[in-house]
Amino acid sequence: MDKAFDYETAFSRNIGWVTESEQALLRNKRIAIAGLGGVGGSHLITLTRLGVGKFNISDLDIFELANFNRQAGASISHINRTKVDVMAELAQDINPELDLKKYPEGVNNENLDDFLNGVDLYIDGLDFFALDARKAVFAACHEKGIPAVTAAPLGMGSALLCFLPGKMSFEEYFQMDGKSEFDQLLHFLLGLSPSMLQMPYLVDDSRIDLDAHKGPSTPMACDLCAGMAATYALKVLLQRGKVVAAPWGLHFDVFENKLKTTWRPWGNSNPIQRLGLYIAKKQLMKAKQAKSG
Repeated sequence: MDKAFDYETAFSRNIGWVTESEQALLRNKRIAIAGLGGVGGSHLITLTRLGVGKFNISDLDIFELANFNRQAGASISHINRTKVDVMAELAQDINPELDLKKYPEGVNNENLDDFLNGVDLYIDGLDFFALDARKAVFAACHEKGIPAVTAAPLGMGSALLCFLPGKMSFEEYFQMDGKSEFDQLLHFLLGLSPSMLQMPYLVDDSRIDLDAHKGPSTPMACDLCAGMAATYALKVLLQRGKVVAAPWGLHFDVFENKLKTTWRPWGNSNPIQRLGLYIAKKQLMKAKQAKSG
């Protein structure tokens, strides 16, 4: 390096919103992020700029042209390079002192314990359709007493849920076990977004195809997710500020100019949720039949 890196100077503009002692605490916290695509890459960069000093990161994918609209590491120079290597380089270019552990094989049953070892907080960056991996990570966090945050990019907004030790678990809220993949995806979507603020301005619903694991996304939503998740990371790690935990959630949609605080006691077993799931499934099945002719 041409110039010496100095942590205190690099992150001095955080001071005022956090104290110097709080910044020192963040420097020694470890966050695990599984998935470094649309939201995961933005999570890593935002949290690095917040001054968090230790990360466990995982992703088994490479950057492609189709990632360019939303993923922090997607660029011409990074095509066909592994996401975990690119994002590690970008983060270490901000803070060369980062203690960074990479899991290029992704997160799986064989490395999950190691991936969560010594972790103060887990932040979900997995692809929406990575059901098995997501359930496994959240279950392990619940068992180990690790707080876990997921922020979903929906339309031009973000829906956030936080799962805290001793409170409602991911499975208790979403209730996916034993269901078909289609029903699990529906449970995940409706559980994340009980208010479904994003749907009124969806202009082409043919772009949503759960069977093909495809859906539209925007860069604004990914950046909003990173801002919300990092704020919750700060609150959890510094034990400062009210943390809204499941079955409570937050959904902020900029296009609709709305912020909703959602409450679904019993999670997806809530009568309102069950009705919403029934209606959504009926609509999706009808659209599916129309596509197939």
